[in-house]
Formats: sequence, structure tokens, C-alpha cells
Amino acid sequence: MSELDQIAQRYARRETGDRYSLLRPEVWQMWQERQRELLKLLATRPGRPADWHAAEVGCGAGGNLLDLLRLGLPPAHLTGIELLPERLAAARAALPEGVRLLAGDAAQAEVAPASQDLVLQSTVFSSILDDSLQQRVADAMWRWLKPGGAIVWYDFTVNNPRNPDVRGVPLARVRQLFPQGRFTARRVTLAPPLARALPAAYGLLNLVPWLRTHRLVLIEKP
Repeated sequence: MSELDQIAQRYARRETGDRYSLLRPEVWQMWQERQRELLKLLATRPGRPADWHAAEVGCGAGGNLLDLLRLGLPPAHLTGIELLPERLAAARAALPEGVRLLAGDAAQAEVAPASQDLVLQSTVFSSILDDSLQQRVADAMWRWLKPGGAIVWYDFTVNNPRNPDVRGVPLARVRQLFPQGRFTARRVTLAPPLARALPAAYGLLNLVPWLRTHRLVLIEKP
């Protein structure tokens, strides 16, 4: 079985229910924190959002692409790539027709070299357990970027001993994947088990840096 097939099976084993619903207090706090930090990073980028082109690896049901639409990127400037057919169908239902959606292996996606101002990934690489596939996807993302463009990376950095289907991606590994990049990193997101157990204390607990399990990274291409 290929690594891509195994990734699909790992996702199929997860029964999330409403775990990621924005109506849950820990989820909206995580989302708002990440959005604030992301907007701070994007505010430093040259040009106007209306002129940017962006692609997302593992676009899921389209939530991050919807955020980019709200930021001002035109639908025709957005591309989403998704391995799982049911998630791609959900994205198609949620997004304007002008958004380009591609199915399958991101490493083989038909995105033109040097065509994107931003390339995003959110908790995708932690689900890729094969180092060589990680590198192939990273190489594709880097290839798509224009000079001066940037990868927006969001993923967790530590292993989850309760979930063998994922593994943390520390910052040192991200630097290996993108050795030519210029890095701006933010440590974000209170450890999800702690956030779910004590959502009312999210803001207080999140003041402790070592309780934040994810990194939001802007990786600029010279």
C-alpha cells in the first residue's frame, strides 16, 4: 500500500464528530489566536491581497481558502489541493466556482512553477509519516512559489503518544524541508487536550510558551 493510501486510511480512522466545530470554546479560541498571528505575518507581505495568488496543500473542506477570500483574494487566484474525495466535495460545495480545486497527490499537482505568492499547509505534514513523501510535497510547494513569495506553515511540533497516525514536525525538520527559506516562526495553540479540558482557562494557560504545541511559520523564498 502506498503512503498516500495509508494517509487516506489514517484519516478514515479518525472520528472527529463535532471536535473541530467553531461553536466549541476551545476551537474558536485556537482559531482566533492563529488568525491574529497569521494576519500579523501577512500584513508584512508586499503588494495587495487582491493581486496575490495562493494555493493550499490539503485544503480539506475549504476553511482556509474561505479566510483568504475574506482577506480579499479573488476566487480565480485560489487553488486547493485535497487527497480525500469527500473533503474535496465539501470544499466544492462551500467555495465559489472560480476557486480551482485539484484532487490527489500534492507532489504531482498541476500548479505552474513560480506562479504563487502564498502556499499554505495546515496540519498536513504531521500526517505524512514517510520522510521522502514529505520532501516531495515540500519541493513542489517551493517550486510553485514566486521569488519573494512565502509558504504559510501551521503544524504541531510534538508527538501525540495516543495517536500513532501522526507525528510532530519540529522546526528543525521544517528547516530541512525548506533549506533556502527565510523563517519567521511563532509558537501558537494551547495543547489541544488541555484546551478541551479547560476551555475557560485557555487565555491564561496559553501565556505559558511550553504549553503551546504548534508553530505558525512564514517561510520566504529569496
